[in-house]
Amino acid sequence: MSIKTLLGACCALLISAQVFASAKVGSTAPNFTLKDSHGNTVTLSDFAGKHVVLEWTNHQCPYVVKHYGSDNMQSLQRDYTSQDVVWLSIISSAPGKQGHVSADKANALTSSRGAAPTHVLFDPEGTVGKQYAAKTTPHMYIIDPQGVLQYAGAIDSIKSTNPKDIPKAVNYVTAGMMALEKGLSPDPDLTIPYGCSIKYKS
Repeated sequence: MSIKTLLGACCALLISAQVFASAKVGSTAPNFTLKDSHGNTVTLSDFAGKHVVLEWTNHQCPYVVKHYGSDNMQSLQRDYTSQDVVWLSIISSAPGKQGHVSADKANALTSSRGAAPTHVLFDPEGTVGKQYAAKTTPHMYIIDPQGVLQYAGAIDSIKSTNPKDIPKAVNYVTAGMMALEKGLSPDPDLTIPYGCSIKYKS
């Protein structure tokens, strides 16, 4: 094998490793590019210098219905986006599977539910979801202004589809953001997510 061919193969392996790098709390969040519900191309690195919240979602999942039907998720979105936090709702459901929607349907859901994410993003191949090891809807992540993943896991401490449990639970997103605002690390910074399994492409 020639040196040129060998170098080319090594470069390809390095690029592949970067593309499929897994997210890890305490490390740089893997960059990604997805289309949003308005047809715009959105890249995570565009938001360098800002806090970013990632929310994996599926509007048909009972656990998601709990948090949207109670206005809990929208309230968080409105609160944080008003503070210049970027909120990215990501749909990794594959075409033909539960939770997959068209752009028009996604925009209609945003409007009808009073949701306020910065963008609704489509990940039909599941590439970004798997990159972040997203398992459930919802599954939440917080990325700090330096691009470091600071929290990954459940939205709160009570695994339930009952909206009455929301006020009793510790909201891990709120707790994590409050810690970061004080210059501290979220505690806990990693929790077990609960919800419906993400309907990835087979």
